[in-house]
Amino acid sequence: MKFKTLCLGAALVGILSTSCVTNKKYAELESQYKDLQTTYGSTREELINCNADTRNLQQQLQAAQAANGELKAGMQSLKNTLDKSMDANAQGSVNIAKLVDEINASNQYIKQLVDAKSKSDSLNIALTNRLTRSLSTDELKEVDVKVLKGVVYISLADNMLFKSGSYEVNSRAMETLSKIAKILKDYKDFDVLVEGNTDNVPISKTNIRNNWDLSALRASSIVQVLQNDYGINPNRLSAAGRGEYNPVSDNDTELGKQRNRRTEIIITPKLDEFLDLIDKAPEDATN
Repeated sequence: MKFKTLCLGAALVGILSTSCVTNKKYAELESQYKDLQTTYGSTREELINCNADTRNLQQQLQAAQAANGELKAGMQSLKNTLDKSMDANAQGSVNIAKLVDEINASNQYIKQLVDAKSKSDSLNIALTNRLTRSLSTDELKEVDVKVLKGVVYISLADNMLFKSGSYEVNSRAMETLSKIAKILKDYKDFDVLVEGNTDNVPISKTNIRNNWDLSALRASSIVQVLQNDYGINPNRLSAAGRGEYNPVSDNDTELGKQRNRRTEIIITPKLDEFLDLIDKAPEDATN
């Protein structure tokens, strides 16, 4: 384009030097010359922009090539990981199968425990209902029957069982104890713990040292009545004295002391069934 402009300029000079031209012709040539100069400037600017775009595209191409290389490396790493995973798949399948077997065994063990607990709860409710129905209205005023945490508690007031400061069972208590013993015979899978409790008033008997002695002697007396008079298997029976240290009320009032002076017959399911289940527990279920 620059060459064409120079040629045109030379031609113009030649024409002017060889002959005279009209003013009109000269104006036309001058206009064409200016147009050519404008076109040349525009074209030169476009060329500069094209060169800049070319450099930019080359940079983008280089960046894309670098990213492509990274992607290839990443794909190779993923492929290696996949290959390792596929190699371990066979061993993984074996481990999963083993885990499923362990879960099934644990679930079966838990079901056995739940069934045993449900059975125990049902028996406790039935025992409590039978005992409550067997007692008279007057007896229920001095006997409290309740179930706490899967255990049946029969709390008997001190004044219905013993004379003050004594551990000899009075005749008034025998009828009530006979009703309790009758139900205990029907529930042979239950153990029986008898606990004696006192208030905090010191005992003043020459043959009884303190409230520990009194509470233990009273529990022992009830156990012997259940065994000797009503035929309860002694293997099921235990006696314990808790003295004044297991109060259910404060000892500041006479009513509170009266409530604390009590003997509790605690009826619990035999632990053999639960211990057998523990012995049969899956190894992983205990970890």
